[in-house]
Amino acid sequence: MIRLLFVAVALSMVASIYDFKIEGLDGNSFMLEKYKGKKMLIVNTASKCGYTPQYKDLETLYKTYKDKLVVIGFPANNFKQQEPGTNAEIQTFCTENYGVTFPMSAKVSVKGNDIDPLFKYLCDEAEGMGIKDPIKWNFTKFLIDEHGKLIAVFPSKVNPMSEEVLKYLN
Repeated sequence: MIRLLFVAVALSMVASIYDFKIEGLDGNSFMLEKYKGKKMLIVNTASKCGYTPQYKDLETLYKTYKDKLVVIGFPANNFKQQEPGTNAEIQTFCTENYGVTFPMSAKVSVKGNDIDPLFKYLCDEAEGMGIKDPIKWNFTKFLIDEHGKLIAVFPSKVNPMSEEVLKYLN
């Protein structure tokens, strides 16, 4: 109950996605406002999921569209404990197995009573677009435009390099 109250208070102080401060896997923090003027693809990730190989395509997307898009991964252990590692273990896994260079947050919760305020915000924005309960599994992707507005939500099965995503970038 206290966590829900905290999330509600935190969200009441949020005017836009640019107000969120993210703790990185490396322990350093950054504000999303540093990406104003670029699109953002925000993805809840997991290291032991059937969709984990999407890390490779997320990295390709990030490198290919670096001038107009930033990919940000958010490891989460909400679905069948498919992200059990520590932040350090997740960082090593992503780097060694997929060469991930895009920003990664510290592990968060993307559903439930302990939902991270950013994901509560994104889910509320998606619901405002008519997308009920947008996060059904790992590797749900939220595409934010250059002005901080949510413009699309892609379910896990949508590959980051698919035309469904690329049409927003070309």
